[in-house]
Amino acid sequence: MSEEVHQPIKFLAGNRVYLRPIENEDLDFFYKNALWDKEGRRLTGTQAVFTRSAVQDWFDRISKDASRIDLVICLQETDQLIGDIAMLEIDQQNRKAIVRISIFDKDFWGDGYGTEAMSLLLEFGFEIMNLNRVGLDVFAYNKRGMQSYKKLGFIEEGRIREELFYNGAYHDSILMGVKRDEFLKYV
Repeated sequence: MSEEVHQPIKFLAGNRVYLRPIENEDLDFFYKNALWDKEGRRLTGTQAVFTRSAVQDWFDRISKDASRIDLVICLQETDQLIGDIAMLEIDQQNRKAIVRISIFDKDFWGDGYGTEAMSLLLEFGFEIMNLNRVGLDVFAYNKRGMQSYKKLGFIEEGRIREELFYNGAYHDSILMGVKRDEFLKYV
């Protein structure tokens, strides 16, 4: 009897990364690697303390929520999980949604992996889901994130002053958005 080789699901595939659904088997990785990195927590403004059972509860809840798509970002070459990405608050009537992304492994920061992953999700949102607008918010100190979003056509639409209190200081939140026709100019 030959051993069956498990092929990963590649929901959305690019040149260097692919996106696949989050699986229960990924939760230990999230708990041990993603939720406790000091710089990752700062970039996302995360202040909550998580338990392993809370991570399981989060997964059980999002798995049944049709207003969102939660995916992990994996490398094409090795299948290594390097981050996660989500489309939230999907509103089909008004053809809009919100996105967020996090690359967990610093070895993959600044090399375009996040931009490629976001491009895949935006293309799905605009071309398959027929969305017209996708928004996000990013803290003003996340210059690398803002640069990546601008490459994909996002523009600054507003600023919420002192939205986040983190590490003893207040920080602004930048609201950014991209419309379908703006994104299509960049891909």
